[in-house]
Amino acid sequence: MLTHLRRSLVLALLCLVFFGLVYPLVGTGLSQVLFKHQADGSITANGSTLIGQNWTSPKFFHGRPDDFGPYAADPKKNIAGGDNPLEANGVAGESSPTNLGPRSKVLLEDTKELIAYWHKMGVNPTPDLVTTSGSGLDPDIAPVDAYAQVPMVSKATGLSPKVLDALIARETNTAQFGFLGSDYIVVLHLNEALAKME
Repeated sequence: MLTHLRRSLVLALLCLVFFGLVYPLVGTGLSQVLFKHQADGSITANGSTLIGQNWTSPKFFHGRPDDFGPYAADPKKNIAGGDNPLEANGVAGESSPTNLGPRSKVLLEDTKELIAYWHKMGVNPTPDLVTTSGSGLDPDIAPVDAYAQVPMVSKATGLSPKVLDALIARETNTAQFGFLGSDYIVVLHLNEALAKME
């Protein structure tokens, strides 16, 4: 019996050292060597490329409506902002969609408010610009969403639509391996490139 107990303790200790210390350190080390930017959170000088930023100025391209329009933060009402399932109750929740169905009157009103918001900015919005993402934190948009915002950004910055179209084309990332997913633009990268042009 003591032999079995000793073997069990030795195995438990070896597993603890290997899976609790060696394996995580090797994984972290390889991540830092092979994928340093991603392992460090994909941080740039202006934020992370993995989490959507709150762009509200017409001088910049906007992402999905996760923290403006009906989803905007409002400290007076104790609403943290962003699209999450508990916002309708006025209680801050976790990052995820509101899960409002297609027959929801709240969703219909929110969408109408977002359409009016975009029209006021001089933009004919695409469906993605008036619907929130599944996570509520989407950092990217489709190229068509960026092209729809060209009149707004052109008017606010004084840059010609032709120059902005070229910028959007340059910042467009193609589908992974040419067929996985669709073309996309990281809004943070697009706005950082835009800021360098002004």
